[in-house]
Amino acid sequence: MEERTVRIGIIGCGGIANGKQMPSLAKVKGVEMVAFCDIIKERAEKAAETYGSEGANVYTDYAELLKDSSIEVIHVCTPNKSHAPISIAAMEAGKHVLCEKPMAKTAAEARQMVETAKRTGKKLTIGYDNRYRNDSLYLKELVEQGELGDIYFAKAHAVRRRAVPTWGVFLNEEEQGGGPLIDIGTHALDLTLWTMNNYNVKSVVGNVYYKLSNTENAANAFGPWDPKEFTVEDSAFAFITMENGATITLEASWALNTLDVDEAKTTLCGTKAGADMRDGLRINGEKLSRLYVTKPDLNAGGVAYYEGGAESQADKEARLWIEAIRNGTEPLVKAEQALVVSEILEAIYQSAKTGKTIYFDEANVPATTN
Repeated sequence: MEERTVRIGIIGCGGIANGKQMPSLAKVKGVEMVAFCDIIKERAEKAAETYGSEGANVYTDYAELLKDSSIEVIHVCTPNKSHAPISIAAMEAGKHVLCEKPMAKTAAEARQMVETAKRTGKKLTIGYDNRYRNDSLYLKELVEQGELGDIYFAKAHAVRRRAVPTWGVFLNEEEQGGGPLIDIGTHALDLTLWTMNNYNVKSVVGNVYYKLSNTENAANAFGPWDPKEFTVEDSAFAFITMENGATITLEASWALNTLDVDEAKTTLCGTKAGADMRDGLRINGEKLSRLYVTKPDLNAGGVAYYEGGAESQADKEARLWIEAIRNGTEPLVKAEQALVVSEILEAIYQSAKTGKTIYFDEANVPATTN
């Protein structure tokens, strides 16, 4: 059966759109990218030429793009500062939205996005594509089947030795809202909360550091950064306590003097077994009075989300998102879950600034300090 056509508009035609969103959408049958918007017109024109359907339109003002009633879905691929206003305007205009991570620059904006989705009845998902990896999906299934038992300790890993992104606006606090914490720490935190299936936060303590950002001619995977432009933290660390007593530690850094580097990975410790992603997915536990470690072969096919063994996480994200649109089902990444990630990130920054513990109230909103 031929799938019905889904018409998509792309807002923001920079790195994440070209590196992930548009190439993956192009592989989904029945998808037409019909409109492209960027403040730099040439980027939108190039995107339209490369990925656009016949007669695709180009814009420099997203409000004009949103007037096209034939567009069903919007992908927001802009700097963090504009995630909320564009996503909200798109839903108000009757479009479903996939917004790149993090959800928004502030938790208040993220809450507005969730409220708009509920009021308009439009689907809203966030680009936490690490959930779509085979190891992530396998671990999630293990947890849901109770294989790990009660998970009471977890680590969210997002540490680079020297890989500061020097392009775009990554180093601009005004545009992004932060550095590695909101950029890569957000992926690790989302992955940890999701695999644990625990979103009830009690308190957050955090520290952020500006220790290496003033280094001139620094060794860096993407070339030296300009200390004058490096206005965000270079490292952030947090201790998160959940309502059920579980503990999560979060480490996020673009530049740290360590050889212990891992990104977009989680470690879970439960009463029955543990798991980590440090050397592939490893499950550890105890059987017959002996300790064991197993590494499942995740290249051997599988069920449910696993169809298409060579499918990348970005391609899987695009395919399952479009399937949710066509079938009227919930996307894998729910906006309410992404909101909790944003609330925790903001609490970490707030704790670091005030030197206090941030306590969440019953609505999971950072409420009081002590």
